Amino acid sequence: MIRNPGDYSLNAPRPAHADDPEATGTVVFGFWIYLMSDCMLFATLFATYAVLAPNTAGGPSGAEIFDLGFVLAETALLLVSSVTDAYAMLAARAGRRRATLAWLAVTFLFGGGFLAMELTEFGHLIAEGHGPDRSAFLSGFFTLVGTHGLHVSVGMAWLAVMAAQILRFGLGETVLRRLMCFSMFWHFLDVIWICVFTIVYLIGAMPHA
Repeated sequence: MIRNPGDYSLNAPRPAHADDPEATGTVVFGFWIYLMSDCMLFATLFATYAVLAPNTAGGPSGAEIFDLGFVLAETALLLVSSVTDAYAMLAARAGRRRATLAWLAVTFLFGGGFLAMELTEFGHLIAEGHGPDRSAFLSGFFTLVGTHGLHVSVGMAWLAVMAAQILRFGLGETVLRRLMCFSMFWHFLDVIWICVFTIVYLIGAMPHA
């Protein structure tokens, strides 16, 4: 017997719809697991830095090379970017596409400013002869701070992709879910940076640290 082609679509298992709200919980839970694994990575880097920090090999210590005013301005950029990201999420949930894109653009600019300042600091230190090969302290410093900077770079690329998806697909459930994961990642980077600022810069700038 010849079956109606339509019977296949009726009898075959129907794939979960891309905009199924029930998928959000599963995706967010899975992303939390990823963030916890990333947290373990940073915990390892912090522990390594703590061990290496006293070993300057006759080179400069943090108190001699850190410019707290510069780093404080850098920190402010990242903190403000989390606020603008929160506004983007509020606008997205309200279905306001233009406002969402505008706040994401502002977030991108603040994130770019943070990254530019970090690269400027790295360039200045290397030009002064304080590169990662100078001492164990500087190796730990460049590895920890550089890993965070790499995460910010990934976050900015992700943000650009999300803006493109909003322009193409609007603010459907799938896009909102992805935007939520991005926002979690961005705020996570904020928390990690606060730890970096406190442990590396504030404590490191103390004369007898």
